[in-house]
Amino acid sequence: MAQSKKTKPHAAKRNLTHDERWLHFYRQMVKIRLFEEEVNQLYLGAKMPGLAHLYIGEEAVAVGVCEALRQNDYITSTHRGHGHCLAKGASVDKMFAELLGKEAGYCRGKGGSMHIADQDTGNLGANAIVGGSAGIATGAAMSAKMRGSDQVAVCFFGDGALGQGLLYETMNMASLWKLPVIYVCENNQYNEYTHYRETTAGEVTGRAAAFGVETESIDGQDVRLVHTTAQRLVERARRGEGPAFLQCHTYRFHGHHVGDIDRSYYRNKKEEVEWKNQRDPLKLLADWLQKNKLADADLLGRIENEIAAEIKQAVTFALDAPYPAPDEVKQHVYA
Repeated sequence: MAQSKKTKPHAAKRNLTHDERWLHFYRQMVKIRLFEEEVNQLYLGAKMPGLAHLYIGEEAVAVGVCEALRQNDYITSTHRGHGHCLAKGASVDKMFAELLGKEAGYCRGKGGSMHIADQDTGNLGANAIVGGSAGIATGAAMSAKMRGSDQVAVCFFGDGALGQGLLYETMNMASLWKLPVIYVCENNQYNEYTHYRETTAGEVTGRAAAFGVETESIDGQDVRLVHTTAQRLVERARRGEGPAFLQCHTYRFHGHHVGDIDRSYYRNKKEEVEWKNQRDPLKLLADWLQKNKLADADLLGRIENEIAAEIKQAVTFALDAPYPAPDEVKQHVYA
């Protein structure tokens, strides 16, 4: 797991002007959105085994945070993890292959939607256990500190993980030992089918503050705000000043999973429409880019078309790819 201190940032981040950086952010967010829309179609077309938990509506968090990291920095993800994987550098063809259980996938088809990992990009894995990756991210941060590598680990989790004791045990250790880890709470308002206010007593950030952890609470739909905040917290951790807790208020536009179609029994249609129409992170960034004359509708349209073509090609690749051989069923499997 050891990495050189001199590992360079993502290739896409190098040699970009300030203005070009925001266009890159838009491209990354569109990639996640179109990827997830295609995942939904693969499920509806009975071409994908199992369920998937769509990240649509939350793209600004993954992109804003991961763009503040170097390639050799670590992330851990969640059951709703496709956006994190893509934002950290995963390729769409290998992502689709993994979802379809194909040999060409990141885990040779054995991880599926909820267990994608790619150590080449610092992605230590998505995790089907709510809050289950807190120990992994904190352990990676401890490893980085012990090796003096100045790497940082980011632990993504949803508001539902606030009920898991592992999160508090690891935050306590991270604070005591000043570990370079950022705990990013993607508060999309609902613990599966229950509003978080019905399950979470007190203020969310107060829980981290009790351990002496630096805390921030921001609008998770504004990718520029997410990025500037994450940059500051990441650099703080890299300087050896300890962990941080970042709550990003966001919203999943679809259901808890692809089969959660009728959501009227736990959230109303008006709320969904308001978030989609007024708080869509892609639209917010697109409007800002056009207002500041950094892009026009034609350029944004070309970006979307380019990404759509990339997604289409990747889906074809994954559908045509072979399944792993039956005799490797016991290989690359850990328990």
